Amino acid sequence: MSKYSVLTTFLASRTQPRISMSFEDIERIVGARLPQSAFNHRAWWSNNPTNSVMTKAWLAAGFRSEEVDMIGRKLVFARHLPNPVSDPAMARPAAASTTSPLAGLFGGLRGTIHVEPNTDLTQPVSIDWTVEG
Repeated sequence: MSKYSVLTTFLASRTQPRISMSFEDIERIVGARLPQSAFNHRAWWSNNPTNSVMTKAWLAAGFRSEEVDMIGRKLVFARHLPNPVSDPAMARPAAASTTSPLAGLFGGLRGTIHVEPNTDLTQPVSIDWTVEG
């Protein structure tokens, strides 16, 4: 469990579409200092899911970072996914993985193929590639 998971919990419990926060507010919530790169590099606040565990925390809560003010040390978290807390009809199971950009598609192809009963999917298949002509 990441030390930033409390930020995920905090953001997910909010119903407002935009949440303005200072870097200090975030430090208070997570109970730890942000790394120096958070204060020195704008890219640290990007919404790239491979960026850092902190990025995964706000993305997992359905938010994106916006309006990052490095000098003022503040930003806005803007909701980009429905909030299952405020709209139970929108609740859905979590994706199998948040590390893959395709994670949100998990199960999206369900029902597109049919496997006959008693088919052993671990056995190789011989295919005759001869072309008749």
